[in-house]
Amino acid sequence: MQTKRSTYQNRWLPFLLLAPQLAITLVFFIWPASQAVKSSFERTDAFGFKTTFVGLDNYARILADPSYLNALGRTAIFAVSVTALSMGLALLLAICVNRVLRSAKFYTTLLVWPYAVAPVVAGVLWWFLFNPTIGLLPHLLDWFGINWNHRVSGTQAMILITIAAAWKQISYNFLFFLAGLQSVPQSLMEAAAIDGAGPFKRFWTIVLPLLSPTTFFLLIININYVMFDTFGVIDATTGGGPGQATMTLVYKVYTDGVAGLNIGSSSAQSVMLMGIVIILTFIQFRYVERRVNY
Repeated sequence: MQTKRSTYQNRWLPFLLLAPQLAITLVFFIWPASQAVKSSFERTDAFGFKTTFVGLDNYARILADPSYLNALGRTAIFAVSVTALSMGLALLLAICVNRVLRSAKFYTTLLVWPYAVAPVVAGVLWWFLFNPTIGLLPHLLDWFGINWNHRVSGTQAMILITIAAAWKQISYNFLFFLAGLQSVPQSLMEAAAIDGAGPFKRFWTIVLPLLSPTTFFLLIININYVMFDTFGVIDATTGGGPGQATMTLVYKVYTDGVAGLNIGSSSAQSVMLMGIVIILTFIQFRYVERRVNY
């Protein structure tokens, strides 16, 4: 069978069509990334008047800084918590909606709405809900003997940003899980039911393996989301506090670079953050993808 191919009269037309996207990538990603790499080997004064090449000194200072190592550990806990919570709840909601026949589109629309909310707005929303003075949830928790005040409790502050960040991402995960569930052949489910397999066994042996490509894709997306896109949530809810209890790597880049005016250290941290994400993505493709059933 002959494959149809698109042809252009002008050999430069494909490059012209790609030019806008390439320009955006160059201006907003490649150029800033290259400047960050360059600045990571330099030390700049607070006013930007003098720049000195220091080699790997910024990286050595970072790795010897206890606050950075603590932020690294908190980021790991935060990433695992948000990824597990958002993907788990999204899968549960997708299963529930997939079983609804008449109102599936209505419920899908309602569950997708939170994805349109900006991270800062999501953070402010949950900040109001968990506000110890005017929030509704602290008063409800007080009935169960839980004294909620994330301003003084680092554990409660971490719980707050985890819930806010996971809530923001559930809608995205829900869409993909629902699409994956709807693509599962009903003939397999019916055959398993005839053979006597219960709902849990059918899900564990049929549905979950067929969802493995979707799960693998969302695992990568959610880790990248936690590493980079949760800055607005943290800034609007806890600001990295109390006592740096919610200081993640991406927020520390902002704190040191913008608030502390330590451009060299901030650039080195951003480069290391990108390196961590690249390594995690490589590990997932190298080892986790083996368990994916395409």
